[in-house]
Amino acid sequence: MDMRILAPTGALGAGFDTAALDRGVAAGPHVIACDAGSTDSGPAALGSGTPKLSAQAVTRDLRLLLKARDTLQVPLIIGSCGTSGRDDGVDWVAGLARTIAAENNLHFKLGLIYSDQPAERLQHLYDQGRIRPLANAPVIERKLFERSHTVAMMGVEPLQELLRDGYDVILAGRASDTALFAALPHLNGADPGLTWHMAKTIECGAACAIPPDANGLLVTLRDDHFDVTTLADGSRLTPRSVAAHTLYENADPFHIAEPSGTLDTTHATYEAVDERTVRVRGSRYIEADGYTNKLEGAELVGYQTVIVGGVRDKVVIERLPELLPMAKKYFDAKILDVFDGRVDPDTIDINYRLYGTGTVLAGTEPTSLQPQELGVLITVTAPDQGTAHAISTFVAHASSHLPIPEYDGLVSTLAYPYSPPEMDRGPLYRFTLNHVATGVTPTELFRTTTEEV
Repeated sequence: MDMRILAPTGALGAGFDTAALDRGVAAGPHVIACDAGSTDSGPAALGSGTPKLSAQAVTRDLRLLLKARDTLQVPLIIGSCGTSGRDDGVDWVAGLARTIAAENNLHFKLGLIYSDQPAERLQHLYDQGRIRPLANAPVIERKLFERSHTVAMMGVEPLQELLRDGYDVILAGRASDTALFAALPHLNGADPGLTWHMAKTIECGAACAIPPDANGLLVTLRDDHFDVTTLADGSRLTPRSVAAHTLYENADPFHIAEPSGTLDTTHATYEAVDERTVRVRGSRYIEADGYTNKLEGAELVGYQTVIVGGVRDKVVIERLPELLPMAKKYFDAKILDVFDGRVDPDTIDINYRLYGTGTVLAGTEPTSLQPQELGVLITVTAPDQGTAHAISTFVAHASSHLPIPEYDGLVSTLAYPYSPPEMDRGPLYRFTLNHVATGVTPTELFRTTTEEV
């Protein structure tokens, strides 16, 4: 076994150096794979269908990867298209690929894998008790599936069906990041422990390099080890930087769950081959008793207007924690008065986040030092944008003149950097699911279409 896998970047559209890509292509990889999405950026992409990265950025990267694939005549696999892996994200990237092919006289067999889940299917699984919560999952009920946009996360098997049939470019919906890189080696009989560990190592491109960047990595997978090499000038890999990536997005760096089982890196070893290459041995893969697909969902919860302000007066800073609850009571009464009872204050959320005194840490700061200044983020969330904006106007006005007992007369409590200070942020989404579908076959939740481009 001597298989080379090229991971050109951590995310399609994040950008990479063409020189680094050229090094990877020159090494003659057997497959190019690239992730295009994540839940890292929150629920908006899944709820709205709007990709995080621009069409211009994605097109630039995709053009270079399609040309590289054409040069090598090897498969190109891209997963979680459109950030969230929604069906319309797959169609969006496919449309870009068709345009690039027409402009550059490229020809390939294209396979599309869709991962959207209809409400009826999810309700059927729910009724059968086949939707199981993961740790810290929200409580769900049957009607949730009607208002939540849900995708299932695929493993290697839907990708492998297209690889077996000789498809050149595979654009997938929501996929396990690691499955993109593990699919072909796994299909060719590579050691599963090394395969999944290799895939975990390169899923984010050169994020495990020093310094981390958006460029790529090349893996050479052999029978009893794999070598991972950084491709960009000025970057290097160390045993610690490679080992550390098993902790990325995982609470347990030694046991990493996949749809078909668990990667166990307990006895893995990491050895520096040179400044750019690390050799890894000793990983193993434990097959699960049953197959599962993770479910991710998002729903619209309202519309939001935001106000950004700041304060440097130490008296105001000291008084804000007790003044803000009073202000919220005032706003509830104001909402009833202004809207003549047509808007229920309970449907409005007015939130103050005080940056500089525990907002990021979300708890008690480890020091008792009084902050010298605070950044204040005010969010007003309502069932519609017009109501959110209307309420934010008097919230902004009142918040800039809160009553400070130590001062006589009118006091300016918050300073706003913008005029007007109210900025409509648009729809607000929340994640609805952190569950798995159980008792499923590896491909039943996904559908595939193919075409010649």
